[in-house]
Amino acid sequence: MKLIITDIENFNVPAPGEYKVIKPQGEIRHCIGCFGCWVKTPGKCVLHDGYEGTGSDMGKCTELILVSRCYYGSVSPFVKMVQDRAISYIHADFVIRKGKMHHKRRYKNIITLSAHLYGENITDIEKETARELLKANADNYDGLVKDVYFYKSVKELEGVIL
Repeated sequence: MKLIITDIENFNVPAPGEYKVIKPQGEIRHCIGCFGCWVKTPGKCVLHDGYEGTGSDMGKCTELILVSRCYYGSVSPFVKMVQDRAISYIHADFVIRKGKMHHKRRYKNIITLSAHLYGENITDIEKETARELLKANADNYDGLVKDVYFYKSVKELEGVIL
């Protein structure tokens, strides 16, 4: 399964069954840093608002696709909040990977990450920041980077094969 996290409310599922889409549907609560998803309900956030299963959804996917407006070389506040709520995808324990300390992987799957960022005037510096952030996310998830794609508008995303 490919998991898409997007800030586009009317985003259409490319192929039901092959993709799961997380998009704005009601209020999302901020991660409160309680670590409940690590110790009380491993793999699932303790806050119940419809977004609590994102970490376990990531544990079932082969590819994580972020589709978002570009904000200073990063994703939108909504997409970032969903990512924060998915901290349960990783384990609380630490390991050394590539000479740096990271959290252990909770699930056996290895995720490939890609980002499709849109915005009218995305600068070269923002593009470089986006590439570095996706690489850092992949390192934290013990995953791989597919690529970062840039578009001038949401309309340009129509017809793009994810």
